[in-house]
Amino acid sequence: MHDLSGKVAVITGAGGILCGAFARELAKHGVAVAVLDLDLSAAQKTVDDIVGAGGTAKAFSCNVLDKDSMMACEAQVFAHFGPYHILINGAGGNNAKANTSNEYYAVADVTDPSVSSFFDLAPEGVTAVFSLNFIGSFIPSQVFAKRLTTVDGATIINMSSMSAPSPMTKVPAYSAAKAAIENFTKWMAVHFANTGLRVNAIAPGFFLTNQNHDLLINPDGSLTERSEKIINHTPMRRFGEVEDLLGVLLWLVDDSRSAFVTGATIPVDGGFSAYSGV
Repeated sequence: MHDLSGKVAVITGAGGILCGAFARELAKHGVAVAVLDLDLSAAQKTVDDIVGAGGTAKAFSCNVLDKDSMMACEAQVFAHFGPYHILINGAGGNNAKANTSNEYYAVADVTDPSVSSFFDLAPEGVTAVFSLNFIGSFIPSQVFAKRLTTVDGATIINMSSMSAPSPMTKVPAYSAAKAAIENFTKWMAVHFANTGLRVNAIAPGFFLTNQNHDLLINPDGSLTERSEKIINHTPMRRFGEVEDLLGVLLWLVDDSRSAFVTGATIPVDGGFSAYSGV
């Protein structure tokens, strides 16, 4: 049992499915949670769940791409909770303008208006994806790490992806941004090691979320062609469930269990990254 009473966690993107679950789980173990999201109503729903279950949480609206917004939010969090110990950089996502239509390039794609080839990718779409995933972790880390380096047992957790070590087809910008997250995680782990602040990442395998549901599940509930590939390359033969991430989360934030772990990216992928396909 993890007793994390007295700790305070700050979680960006906590109005969403995965990080909302992180917030609720940490609250179960005595953590007071600052629930951050661009959508205050989504953040408040997470808070309502936590408070309804007897936990402690407060919602804050902020933009992870705006340093002034994050600095104002940090001041509000500190004024409400005092010192905090955990930062989870959960905000992220993709953009259709940064995706190719097909897995492999064909010369005919260039003249087909219905196809988005590599050469059609919009720089603004690529920039948006890279900003949300990388800059959206860089700015909160820069803003909140200043106080994190002054408390005992502090930790930052970033969100990586199976697409970081081995880029998925169709999503070059997302893959590159998550690769940057893994590199940045290692950099910060080294940079802050002498302060005691640990920095790690979790790399989920394939989980069904609101963002990817239509890509993975047909209207009739069957698996799409892309889903079939995913399941066939996942030795455990299923998608991940939110609960599969919670044990790793609790281990990483508990300095009594993982005090010597920093700079690591922990895959939670049903064996996806271990399987060669043959």
